[in-house]
Amino acid sequence: MHNDPEGTTTSRNDHPADAALPGSLIQRLALGGVALSAIALLAACGSDGGGGVSSNPAPSSTPTPTPTTSASPTPTATPTTTPTSTFITAEYNRSTGPSQHGAITAWTMGATGAGVTIGIVDSGIDTSNPEFSGRISAASTDVAGTRGLINSDSDHGTMVALVAAAARNNSGIMGIAYGATIAAFRADSAGSCASSGGCTFNDTDIATGINAAITAGAKVVNISLGGGAPSSAVTSAISRAASAGVVVVVAAGNDGTANPDPFAAGVRAAGNGNVIIAGSVNSSNVISSFSDKAGTEAANYLTALGEGICCQYANGAIKTTTTNGATYVTVYSGTSFSAPQIAGAVALLMQYFPNLTAKQAVALLLNTATREGSGAGDTTYGAGVLNIATAFTAQGKTTMGTSTSQVALGDTTIATSPAMGDATRGTSLQAVVLDSYNRAFSVNLGASMRQAMVQPRLLGALDTNRTATTLGTDALSLAFTIDGQHLPSSLSGFARQMRLTPGDSNAARVLAARVVAHLTPGATLAMAFAQGSDGLTAQLQGQSRPAFLIATNPLEDTGFVRTGQSALAVRHQLGAWGLTVSAENGRTQLSTPWHQGAIPAALQKRDNATRLAMAVDRRFGTVETSFGASWMSEDHTLLGARLADTFGAQGADSLFLDSSLGWRPEGGWYLGAAWRQAFTHARGGTLIGSGSRLTSYGWALDAGMINALMWGDSLSLRVSQPLRVARGGVNLYLPDSYDYATQESLWSMHRLNLAPTGREIAAELAWHAPMFRGDGSISVFWRKEPGNYAGMPDDSGMAWSWRKGF
Repeated sequence: MHNDPEGTTTSRNDHPADAALPGSLIQRLALGGVALSAIALLAACGSDGGGGVSSNPAPSSTPTPTPTTSASPTPTATPTTTPTSTFITAEYNRSTGPSQHGAITAWTMGATGAGVTIGIVDSGIDTSNPEFSGRISAASTDVAGTRGLINSDSDHGTMVALVAAAARNNSGIMGIAYGATIAAFRADSAGSCASSGGCTFNDTDIATGINAAITAGAKVVNISLGGGAPSSAVTSAISRAASAGVVVVVAAGNDGTANPDPFAAGVRAAGNGNVIIAGSVNSSNVISSFSDKAGTEAANYLTALGEGICCQYANGAIKTTTTNGATYVTVYSGTSFSAPQIAGAVALLMQYFPNLTAKQAVALLLNTATREGSGAGDTTYGAGVLNIATAFTAQGKTTMGTSTSQVALGDTTIATSPAMGDATRGTSLQAVVLDSYNRAFSVNLGASMRQAMVQPRLLGALDTNRTATTLGTDALSLAFTIDGQHLPSSLSGFARQMRLTPGDSNAARVLAARVVAHLTPGATLAMAFAQGSDGLTAQLQGQSRPAFLIATNPLEDTGFVRTGQSALAVRHQLGAWGLTVSAENGRTQLSTPWHQGAIPAALQKRDNATRLAMAVDRRFGTVETSFGASWMSEDHTLLGARLADTFGAQGADSLFLDSSLGWRPEGGWYLGAAWRQAFTHARGGTLIGSGSRLTSYGWALDAGMINALMWGDSLSLRVSQPLRVARGGVNLYLPDSYDYATQESLWSMHRLNLAPTGREIAAELAWHAPMFRGDGSISVFWRKEPGNYAGMPDDSGMAWSWRKGF
């Protein structure tokens, strides 16, 4: 029974006025629920029957452009199963709502509403319309009499059903959930739709229709009705819908007031987080002048297109009329037609994500709405405008399958090191993540892998602001490099390097330093800052290798850039052999940007790398040899590559085996060769499986001659390969699928190859000579596939430098 003893009725005019009818038990339709008069609502169209602009003018029925859903650098969480272009047809373009609200995103994923029943409590439905063929529930009935479902006096219920679920059949229009089943419950009072005041509805019949929809298994019930406060019969039915997990969408009303009409507010209050109040916007997402606004119901208010909705049907097709040689179609306006846009969206969600509860579906649509006005909770727009595309993307925190391993979509998953080059380029690594609504999404983790950037070696090698200085005695020597870019030019050369005032010391940075102390005739100690232990070892062994700008020495290459190094080495002469023990500590430096926003963590602080080494050396006449082994421990990285916290990486251990050979025959010649082999083993982790190993190597061949072109010069040639992963990868334990019935993920091991297809080979010809009271050098170089990137253009050039020592 209506709880207002007077009750209210409403004709379906564009701007209704309440008319009190003492003793009446009827409820009004939310106005704009029917087509306006032919004079006011006929819209010009072309020969294809599409919409145009009405003669009064009414809102245009031309669809707005489809919202862009192009992929960003970050990975998409919505796998496309059907090309978007498949849906862009004349039928789609005639349909008002799907394009504006991004339904095509859900459709491409396979969401159509199939298997979901939409309950519609209204004025009936045209069961002969082919748009509903085979999809009208057998439970559909006239709950206010025995008249049947077809209402010759009103097509309001039919139009509501068309907006929600018209078929995709290349004819007429298509609804938001074109595969859903319609359970129609005719509730108009007998004879009311034929009256001048339009259809009226008894609260008891409305309640009966809601209860029947629940019994029919509806997941969502559309109520495009409105007026005075609902009776206890209606509120009790809404409460039962909430208990049954059924979403209810109710029209806000068409009085243009600051708050939804009492019927909508009462329905919302009777629910338990399962009710959405639907307001109307035009094709530009601007609130319709007739639409009741969010007001005090802003938290549960959502807008959708409700102006110029195409189109009235006759005999199973869009109805057209001809006036003065022009063809017209009839379009509709009102919150009555905003509600089924939202109801259709609910059906798409319930089909594609069967785990969703009614409250979750409501919250999801409200939280993903396109914000308008002042944002969420705006007193005009409420949550905003329906955005199906966003609702079909992962929301909130995402985890890897059913695990607790959090993965932030868009953040970097893996950043490789220079030794891995192009290894992960184009890699597809599929996994299933669950969002905060426990919805499963397939994501390509490979899309957010970052490859090491090719290092511009020449730029750093020719830094003219750096000054190298060597000081020492037979027992102690010191070498350091200073960045003197900001020192005043008035200082003398020696003062610029050593005698710095407090102010000058702030302007100069010691970039690297090395101290060598001869402890005893057979023991030497060396320490270094911002340098590795390999260079210390070579110096203690007395090696004198040619200097190159571009072609690297493999014996000083760990496959990645290191910073903040400190090193210590001690050499003992044991007869003919020398034994050097060294240690170094530093940090790995990523060679590519690391994008991370959703998971706060100071990863850089954990990227430490420590190395212990032992080497032996001996000279055989003009031949010098050296053999070494070292053990490197990385706290978080894998040969310089970083894996996201999601994988629970625990770092890696690497064994390096080194050998070098040098020969200095007569005539100032030098011939040399060097080889480094590395074996890396990942320690494992939450999602890192056993067998995650890498094998890498680098080499160099040298030839040189002193006094080649002039006295005191040197001419040298090097051909080398920097340390490069030759084979191996990491095994990742990832979820492949998710079963909503059991709420379990199916996991399997995935191999991520980290061996690049490209192979860098560098060649450099270097000439050093004293000139102009300083030291000059000229280098000609060539790099094939720089950075181990296949297909990368060769890097070649020439460099000249001159430095003056002090």
